[in-house]
Amino acid sequence: MLDHMTFRVSDIQRAKAFYGAALAPLGYTLCYEGHHGVHIVGFAYPDPAERDGRKADVWFVDGPSPYGGAPATTACHLAWKAASRAQVDAFHQAAIAAGGRDNGPPGLRPEYHPHYYGAFVIDPEGNNIEAVCHAPA
Repeated sequence: MLDHMTFRVSDIQRAKAFYGAALAPLGYTLCYEGHHGVHIVGFAYPDPAERDGRKADVWFVDGPSPYGGAPATTACHLAWKAASRAQVDAFHQAAIAAGGRDNGPPGLRPEYHPHYYGAFVIDPEGNNIEAVCHAPA
C-alpha cells in the first residue's frame, strides 16, 4: 500500500497552480509549502482517519535530485481515485483549463472493466495523469 509519492518538477509554481486546479475536484487542497534546501509543495485530501483530518499523499519538489537522474519526473502514469463520474469529468475539465493536454476524454473504458470511467491528461512535465471512478453509474 502506498502512503505518499514525490515528483520532481522543473517549475514548482507551475506545478502548484496546475495540480491545485486539477486535483481540486477530487477534494485535494494545498496542505504544505516550504523550503528544505529545495522548494516543496504537498497536496492532501480529506481523511477522517488522519490526526488532522487530511492525508497528504502527493508532493512536488522543485528541481533535479542531488542523487542524479533527470531534472524532473516525466513520462509517469499517475491515477487518482474519484468518488463519482462527475468528479472525473470535473478533473479533466480543470486540468485542461490549467494547461494540461487531453490524452483521453472522460468515458467508460470497458476494456479495463465494465464500470471503469476515466479521463487522461498530460501534465506540464509530460506525465499522463488520470482520474478514475470504478463504481457503476
